[in-house]
Amino acid sequence: MPQIPEKIHELTVGQLSARSGAAVSALHFYESKGLIGSRRTAGNQRRYSRDTLRRVAFVRAAQRVGIPLATIRDALAELPEGRTPTREDWAHLSKAWRSELDERIKQLSRLRDHLTDCIGCGCLSLETCVLSNPDDVFGERQSGSRLMVERRPAAKQQRKHSGQQQRQKEPEGRC
Repeated sequence: MPQIPEKIHELTVGQLSARSGAAVSALHFYESKGLIGSRRTAGNQRRYSRDTLRRVAFVRAAQRVGIPLATIRDALAELPEGRTPTREDWAHLSKAWRSELDERIKQLSRLRDHLTDCIGCGCLSLETCVLSNPDDVFGERQSGSRLMVERRPAAKQQRKHSGQQQRQKEPEGRC
Protein backbone atom coordinates (compact mmCIF):
# COMPACT_ATOMS: atom_id res chain seq x y z
CA MET A 1 0.00 0.00 0.00
CA PRO A 2 1.53 3.33 -1.01
CA GLN A 3 2.41 5.59 1.89
CA ILE A 4 1.53 9.25 1.71
CA PRO A 5 3.80 11.62 3.58
CA GLU A 6 2.18 13.33 6.59
CA LYS A 7 2.94 16.77 5.14
CA ILE A 8 0.52 16.10 2.25
CA HIS A 9 -2.93 17.13 3.42
CA GLU A 10 -4.80 16.47 0.19
CA LEU A 11 -4.95 13.40 -2.01
CA THR A 12 -5.51 13.00 -5.72
CA VAL A 13 -8.24 10.61 -6.79
CA GLY A 14 -5.53 8.08 -7.75
CA GLN A 15 -3.88 8.31 -4.32
CA LEU A 16 -7.25 7.97 -2.58
CA SER A 17 -8.07 4.97 -4.75
CA ALA A 18 -4.73 3.28 -4.05
CA ARG A 19 -4.97 3.84 -0.28
CA SER A 20 -8.66 3.00 0.14
CA GLY A 21 -8.86 0.08 -2.27
CA ALA A 22 -11.89 1.66 -3.96
CA ALA A 23 -11.86 2.07 -7.72
CA VAL A 24 -11.64 5.62 -9.08
CA SER A 25 -15.09 5.16 -10.63
CA ALA A 26 -16.47 4.16 -7.21
CA LEU A 27 -14.97 7.28 -5.65
CA HIS A 28 -16.55 9.45 -8.34
CA PHE A 29 -19.86 7.67 -7.70
CA TYR A 30 -19.58 8.19 -3.94
CA GLU A 31 -18.93 11.86 -4.58
CA SER A 32 -21.93 12.16 -6.92
CA LYS A 33 -24.10 10.64 -4.16
CA GLY A 34 -22.82 13.06 -1.52
CA LEU A 35 -20.90 10.46 0.51
CA ILE A 36 -17.52 12.15 0.07
CA GLY A 37 -16.46 15.57 -1.12
CA SER A 38 -13.54 17.15 -2.90
CA ARG A 39 -12.34 20.52 -3.98
CA ARG A 40 -11.18 21.41 -7.48
CA THR A 41 -7.77 22.79 -8.30
CA ALA A 42 -7.20 25.60 -10.78
CA GLY A 43 -6.67 22.83 -13.36
CA ASN A 44 -10.09 21.33 -12.40
CA GLN A 45 -8.56 18.25 -10.75
CA ARG A 46 -10.17 16.75 -7.67
CA ARG A 47 -8.38 16.96 -4.33
CA TYR A 48 -9.59 15.06 -1.28
CA SER A 49 -8.71 15.82 2.32
CA ARG A 50 -6.87 13.03 4.15
CA ASP A 51 -9.88 12.30 6.35
CA THR A 52 -11.75 11.17 3.21
CA LEU A 53 -9.88 7.88 3.63
CA ARG A 54 -11.84 7.24 6.83
CA ARG A 55 -15.13 8.25 5.17
CA VAL A 56 -14.48 5.82 2.31
CA ALA A 57 -13.61 3.06 4.81
CA PHE A 58 -16.85 3.83 6.68
CA VAL A 59 -18.91 3.69 3.46
CA ARG A 60 -17.33 0.45 2.29
CA ALA A 61 -17.74 -1.24 5.69
CA ALA A 62 -21.39 -0.22 5.85
CA GLN A 63 -21.97 -1.46 2.29
CA ARG A 64 -20.31 -4.77 3.12
CA VAL A 65 -22.92 -5.45 5.80
CA GLY A 66 -25.75 -4.52 3.43
CA ILE A 67 -26.58 -0.95 4.37
CA PRO A 68 -27.99 0.98 1.38
CA LEU A 69 -26.02 4.01 0.19
CA ALA A 70 -28.95 6.35 0.90
CA THR A 71 -28.94 5.24 4.54
CA ILE A 72 -25.17 5.69 4.74
CA ARG A 73 -25.44 9.18 3.23
CA ASP A 74 -28.15 10.12 5.75
CA ALA A 75 -25.98 8.88 8.61
CA LEU A 76 -22.97 10.87 7.40
CA ALA A 77 -25.13 13.97 6.96
CA GLU A 78 -26.12 13.80 10.64
CA LEU A 79 -22.52 14.14 11.80
CA PRO A 80 -21.73 17.63 13.08
CA GLU A 81 -20.24 19.90 10.41
CA GLY A 82 -19.81 16.96 8.03
CA ARG A 83 -16.92 15.60 10.07
CA THR A 84 -15.38 12.22 9.51
CA PRO A 85 -17.01 9.36 11.43
CA THR A 86 -15.21 8.12 14.51
CA ARG A 87 -15.11 4.70 16.11
CA GLU A 88 -17.89 5.88 18.46
CA ASP A 89 -19.99 7.00 15.46
CA TRP A 90 -19.61 3.55 13.92
CA ALA A 91 -20.63 1.87 17.18
CA HIS A 92 -23.71 4.10 17.50
CA LEU A 93 -24.80 3.73 13.87
CA SER A 94 -24.13 0.01 13.63
CA LYS A 95 -26.26 -0.51 16.74
CA ALA A 96 -29.10 1.42 15.09
CA TRP A 97 -28.70 -0.52 11.82
CA ARG A 98 -28.80 -3.87 13.58
CA SER A 99 -32.60 -3.98 13.81
CA GLU A 100 -32.88 -3.12 10.11
CA LEU A 101 -30.46 -5.94 9.26
CA ASP A 102 -32.32 -8.36 11.56
CA GLU A 103 -35.57 -7.58 9.71
CA ARG A 104 -33.91 -8.15 6.33
CA ILE A 105 -32.53 -11.45 7.59
CA LYS A 106 -36.06 -12.50 8.60
CA GLN A 107 -37.38 -11.54 5.15
CA LEU A 108 -34.61 -13.47 3.40
CA SER A 109 -35.23 -16.50 5.61
CA ARG A 110 -38.93 -16.44 4.68
CA LEU A 111 -38.00 -16.12 1.01
CA ARG A 112 -35.58 -19.05 1.32
CA ASP A 113 -38.28 -21.16 2.99
CA HIS A 114 -40.78 -20.33 0.22
CA LEU A 115 -38.17 -21.26 -2.36
CA THR A 116 -37.67 -24.59 -0.62
CA ASP A 117 -41.44 -25.16 -0.71
CA CYS A 118 -41.49 -24.41 -4.45
CA ILE A 119 -38.64 -26.75 -5.45
CA GLY A 120 -40.18 -29.44 -7.59
CA CYS A 121 -43.47 -27.56 -7.94
CA GLY A 122 -42.52 -25.01 -10.58
CA CYS A 123 -46.10 -23.81 -10.99
CA LEU A 124 -45.38 -20.06 -10.77
CA SER A 125 -49.14 -19.65 -10.65
CA LEU A 126 -50.29 -16.04 -10.67
CA GLU A 127 -53.09 -17.09 -8.35
CA THR A 128 -51.25 -19.09 -5.69
CA CYS A 129 -47.47 -18.90 -6.00
CA VAL A 130 -45.89 -16.90 -3.17
CA LEU A 131 -42.75 -16.27 -5.26
CA SER A 132 -44.25 -14.94 -8.48
CA ASN A 133 -47.24 -13.27 -6.80
CA PRO A 134 -46.46 -12.39 -3.17
CA ASP A 135 -49.13 -10.70 -1.10
CA ASP A 136 -51.50 -10.32 -4.06
CA VAL A 137 -54.10 -7.99 -2.61
CA PHE A 138 -55.55 -6.81 -5.93
CA GLY A 139 -55.88 -10.37 -7.20
CA GLU A 140 -58.51 -11.03 -4.56
CA ARG A 141 -60.74 -8.32 -6.09
CA GLN A 142 -60.34 -9.03 -9.81
CA SER A 143 -57.85 -10.26 -12.40
CA GLY A 144 -55.46 -8.16 -14.48
CA SER A 145 -53.18 -5.28 -13.67
CA ARG A 146 -54.48 -2.29 -11.74
CA LEU A 147 -51.68 -0.10 -13.05
CA MET A 148 -52.50 -0.47 -16.75
CA VAL A 149 -55.39 1.16 -18.55
CA GLU A 150 -58.03 -1.54 -18.83
CA ARG A 151 -59.29 -0.72 -22.33
CA ARG A 152 -57.35 0.56 -25.30
CA PRO A 153 -58.99 2.84 -27.84
CA ALA A 154 -60.46 0.89 -30.76
CA ALA A 155 -57.85 2.20 -33.24
CA LYS A 156 -54.94 1.04 -31.07
CA GLN A 157 -56.53 -2.38 -30.56
CA GLN A 158 -57.05 -2.76 -34.32
CA ARG A 159 -53.39 -1.86 -35.06
CA LYS A 160 -52.19 -4.28 -32.40
CA HIS A 161 -54.42 -7.06 -33.78
CA SER A 162 -53.31 -6.55 -37.40
CA GLY A 163 -49.65 -6.47 -36.29
CA GLN A 164 -50.08 -9.83 -34.56
CA GLN A 165 -51.62 -11.33 -37.71
CA GLN A 166 -48.68 -10.13 -39.83
CA ARG A 167 -46.17 -11.68 -37.44
CA GLN A 168 -48.05 -14.97 -37.53
CA LYS A 169 -47.85 -15.06 -41.37
CA GLU A 170 -44.06 -14.69 -41.46
CA PRO A 171 -42.23 -17.93 -42.29
CA GLU A 172 -40.70 -19.77 -39.36
CA GLY A 173 -37.02 -20.47 -38.93
CA ARG A 174 -35.84 -16.85 -39.10
CA CYS A 175 -33.55 -15.45 -36.45
